[in-house]
Amino acid sequence: MTKLHYLFYQCQNHACGIRFPARAGSLQVERCPRCKAPLVCTDNIEIDQESYSHQGLPYSLVIEALLDNIRSAWNVGSMFRTADGTGIQTLYLCGITPIPVHPQIGRTALGAENSIPWQYESNAKILTENLISNGRRLWVLEDTPAAVSLFEMLPEVDTRPILLAVGNEVCGVDPALVELSECVISIPMAGLKRSYNVAVAFGIAASYLRYCQTFSQGSSKMLPNT
Repeated sequence: MTKLHYLFYQCQNHACGIRFPARAGSLQVERCPRCKAPLVCTDNIEIDQESYSHQGLPYSLVIEALLDNIRSAWNVGSMFRTADGTGIQTLYLCGITPIPVHPQIGRTALGAENSIPWQYESNAKILTENLISNGRRLWVLEDTPAAVSLFEMLPEVDTRPILLAVGNEVCGVDPALVELSECVISIPMAGLKRSYNVAVAFGIAASYLRYCQTFSQGSSKMLPNT
């Protein structure tokens, strides 16, 4: 059983007053990282990493994900953690996407890089063609004129896995994957920016696809009417 012991510290300089957690024994000198004033330990918590119960998923839709040319190892780590939380079966890492040996991935994956099966392929197009020929349904998360809102999609229970593809932080998903896709989905935006951070968008899409069946029982709709 793995337990983590954390202490909460507060700066005694009232003009600063920063409050933050630190792993027990990790601080070499108990001084404020911002103003260097003395710190006082106010609280402590013990985290049992294996004490949480894992409930079954609400339906049996199989989801895999393809991360194509993701630049940031932090984003990749975050997506590993999301994949673990949403029950994604496999992550395919393609192109320049960092793989879990990269030291920065673990800082956001927090161990999920060890629990989620992954595979690296240099060419996402070739990999995707093979996966489609083996029964995957490719859904691309990308903002294009023909994209359908994610929130209009009601994936049905199906023996064919959904392969959810997300792409580069700047230029998006490879156009070759868009051409191969069964559908292109986007997330509606309310602000000035055209898209979310790729790891955030992936989290929204993966969570929606995993749990929306709870709200659509009895519906056989998979794709919107065209």
